[in-house]
Amino acid sequence: MKVLGIETSCDDTGVAIYDSMQGLLINELYNQKKIHVRYGGIVPELASREHAKKIIFLINKILKKINIKKEIDLIAYTAGPGLVGSLLVGSTLACSLGFSLDVPVLPINHMEAHLLSPMIENKSMKFPFIGLLVSGKHTQIIAAYKLGKYEILGNSLDDAAGEAFDKISKLLGLKYPNGRELSKLAMKGVESNLYFPRPMKNHPNLNFSFSGLKTFTSNIIKNNVLDIQQKANIAKAFEDAVVDILLIKTKKALFQKGWNNLVIAGGVSANKLLRKNASIMMKKIFNGDVFYASSHFCTDNGAMIAYLGSLYYKKSYISSLEILIKPKWSLEDVCKR
Repeated sequence: MKVLGIETSCDDTGVAIYDSMQGLLINELYNQKKIHVRYGGIVPELASREHAKKIIFLINKILKKINIKKEIDLIAYTAGPGLVGSLLVGSTLACSLGFSLDVPVLPINHMEAHLLSPMIENKSMKFPFIGLLVSGKHTQIIAAYKLGKYEILGNSLDDAAGEAFDKISKLLGLKYPNGRELSKLAMKGVESNLYFPRPMKNHPNLNFSFSGLKTFTSNIIKNNVLDIQQKANIAKAFEDAVVDILLIKTKKALFQKGWNNLVIAGGVSANKLLRKNASIMMKKIFNGDVFYASSHFCTDNGAMIAYLGSLYYKKSYISSLEILIKPKWSLEDVCKR
């Protein structure tokens, strides 16, 4: 059984084909970085236009490469959450293809696809588990009970962790996409007398807040003349604080549920310090495992959409053929498709 996956939730156009027997057959991605870099962030209208320009090209490319146009059994596409214009491009094309090829079409929750993306390469990953979803738009702690059943234990009250990374990186004069550049700079940092706050560290709930940490850091940057080493030290102290608070809250969630499996997903899950410290925590405290996807599956991609589509196909879940998008689709509402 072969699934065509289409991802257009934000600024990356992704298409892939996943085979339930052979695994991932092909995965292609068009990144719009060169377009949005001049604006210092994503421009929604430009993002949707680029999706419309590139998506047909990418689908033709993958179908020609493996020549299986008549063997597609299902088309899965990102229905939300995401930018309305971008989502409409993928959903409209998916439903049009489904009608023309006479195959079922399935709307996929973007965050659920991220959460389960480590399963593409880690077949030992099982439910239940605690999920830490960390990206430019979301910072959430999820209790994952089974496919389609999730509980949000903690959420960001303001900035997402990835958003905070990007904003501080921009203040340090780093290029877009800023978050990755900040992590690179932090590797050159050394221990200093800088200690940044860990917001909501002692709060009993599992919510996050990064606006105070962002303000604290920006004041240091704006009120001092900094050389490159001092910037690296600030980047390191900031990254240490973000990773600490992410894992402090995650640890509480693991104790709360009594589970010893952790999944870290989303764009920020590629952060090396986060992965290292999470692995140490899981072995040392919980005698458990931590799962995360390869770096090329951490950001938005079609492979995770196609893979999740295959899981639902096995459960005999197929939706009616209609153009459906849900820009604010919560993980807790996945079962209410």
